[in-house]
Amino acid sequence: MSLRFFKLRKSRLSFLVVSVAFISIFIIEGIILIPSINRRKKELLNQIEEVTEGKVSVLIEITSPGVKEETDEEIYQQLSNLVKLKKIQLTDELKHVIVGGSFYTSEGKLIGTFGEKPLLSVSDIKRNPKKTFRNQDGTRYDAAWTPKQMGRKTFLIIRHDISSLQPELNAYILRISGLVILISIFVTFGVWIALEPIIIRPILCLRNDLIKAGEAISQDKQTPDFSSVSIKRKDELGDVITAFDTMYHQISEAYSQRKRAEAALQVSLTEVETYSKALNSELEKGRQMQLNFLPAEEIIKHFSDKFTWEIASFFKPARQVAGDFYDLFELNNGSVGFVIADVCDKGVGAALFMALFRSLIRIFAAQIQLRGQASQILEQNLPQNGWIGRSPLTNLAHLNALQAVSLTNEYVANFHGELGMFATLFFGVLEPTTGLLTYINAGHEPLFIISPDGEVKQHLESTAPAVGMLPNMNFPMSQIYLQPGEIIIGYTDGVTEARDSNGKFFTSEKLLSLLQQPIDSAKALLNKITTSIEEHTSNSEQFDDITILALQRKI
Repeated sequence: MSLRFFKLRKSRLSFLVVSVAFISIFIIEGIILIPSINRRKKELLNQIEEVTEGKVSVLIEITSPGVKEETDEEIYQQLSNLVKLKKIQLTDELKHVIVGGSFYTSEGKLIGTFGEKPLLSVSDIKRNPKKTFRNQDGTRYDAAWTPKQMGRKTFLIIRHDISSLQPELNAYILRISGLVILISIFVTFGVWIALEPIIIRPILCLRNDLIKAGEAISQDKQTPDFSSVSIKRKDELGDVITAFDTMYHQISEAYSQRKRAEAALQVSLTEVETYSKALNSELEKGRQMQLNFLPAEEIIKHFSDKFTWEIASFFKPARQVAGDFYDLFELNNGSVGFVIADVCDKGVGAALFMALFRSLIRIFAAQIQLRGQASQILEQNLPQNGWIGRSPLTNLAHLNALQAVSLTNEYVANFHGELGMFATLFFGVLEPTTGLLTYINAGHEPLFIISPDGEVKQHLESTAPAVGMLPNMNFPMSQIYLQPGEIIIGYTDGVTEARDSNGKFFTSEKLLSLLQQPIDSAKALLNKITTSIEEHTSNSEQFDDITILALQRKI
């Protein structure tokens, strides 16, 4: 029994329940106690009034027997003797003492006062015949008798000494309070004892089972034996135990399914990682191959040394492989062909077409025979302002090489037109010794001719549509001379559309402002542009391929 009580005392839930029970019972008994005390007080005061009324009646009846009805003054004389009577014992502790009174006519005229004067007035009695008065310290009590109670046309107000009333009330309160406390303790202790088998033990079992369930799930153990499951109850706690058992099995099943899913996911992840590594490896091979398509540094240096032209280039794909490209190659007659192009879209598909366009341009440009009807070719493709080249052989060689653009267009449009792939490109054929440039701008960004002092002398605007869109398209040519010191620079739209972290473009205006500054060389100009682009984009993501090609005639 003591062990059970000790366990109950350590249970916070049981302590809380019994505390609430004890306080609730105590409050209820207290609520009942207050009216009981008031009722007892009223009973004692009524006893005092009854005794006083008996005294008054006796005094009035024994006044001058055999004589005519007494006058009010005679009655007053007899009533004044009330203060001289001895104390009357009402109970073992309560004693009745009259200490004064007042006698009034029915009109409220004072006939006389004896002893202590009562504070209760006739006007109070007339307003409320049952009115009484008790002073603040509880030692005096005034009660009144109306003409109806007196049997004559007078009012009588008696003042009593009730100092012995409070000890009686205190003793009564003490007895009742003790009874309340005893009942509260008995009921509370009974509730406390009853809690153990009904609530505490099942809850403790359920708590231990929850700990077991947590350990089993976290350590991936088999389902443990739950003590609470053996408790058969048809109440809310029984529903909780049943819900716990069901929940554990659902969690265990879900955990097992998740483990199986994680195992399968891990296998898939491993396969994806393997595939991703293989794909990255292939993309890296493609990137290296694509970089190999571009003119090597040795080739650019060879051209620069051989023809006294400075050549500078910049190439930065948005992804591992790009749709941009540039090319530089020597033709059979000693001219130099250079190309800068942008295949639509980005990524692997654009990179494949980039290789196709580059190969076709090179192959067709290298053929030395004029293709098609000479008159038709001359009519459709000659510069609008006529040839400016001094040598007919040079002009013919340039015309012959530039036919590569129309031949590439026919091939792509006829054999791959359903893919909707095309490229904007600038193909120029340069006579290094004279600076003569014959070119086709097929829908590409304009190229700029810049003097050493930063003057933009010409914009080489588009002269023809993009390559590969439709068959049987004309690609007219144009010709210009590059003077010593002048630079021709071309770029793809990845330059002007480079974005900062807020999505703001680099813009053509900003590029043009860089071109309009005095510059010493093509490399210095290229470095200025790429540095400005890097400062603009900072760490933001690159959205498009960036390609720049610049050639400067030295002498």
